[in-house]
Amino acid sequence: MKFIIDHIFLIGIVLLSGGALLWPALTMRGKTASALQATQMMNRGKAIILDVREVAQFAAGHVREARNIPLGELKSRLGELEKSKSRTIIVVCQKGTRAAAAAKTLEKAGFEDVVCLDGGLGAWQTLGLPVAKS
Repeated sequence: MKFIIDHIFLIGIVLLSGGALLWPALTMRGKTASALQATQMMNRGKAIILDVREVAQFAAGHVREARNIPLGELKSRLGELEKSKSRTIIVVCQKGTRAAAAAKTLEKAGFEDVVCLDGGLGAWQTLGLPVAKS
């Protein structure tokens, strides 16, 4: 007990820094799908792939049949996805961080089922899944 009282400041710093490291994992935004789950959704024909990376990144390699709408343009181009409101939309970016922001935008716009690809295109490629180039 004396140790805790003598080192309360250091213990506080350790707890605060540990909490800061865990915060992103604990506050996962929205639903995620692994590459295998996304592939299954695509094979069933019930999912649309939305790639929110920039045009140059998309051209370098993307999931087959993915639509490219960069995150910065998403709000102004939501009309392009209007017919797909009732379908599952799988949002893809490079690592999975921009996809969460795009998913929030889509959910606010009334899209019913929005899923982020866990790990993004990087995880997709790591598993050796096919990538198209345009």
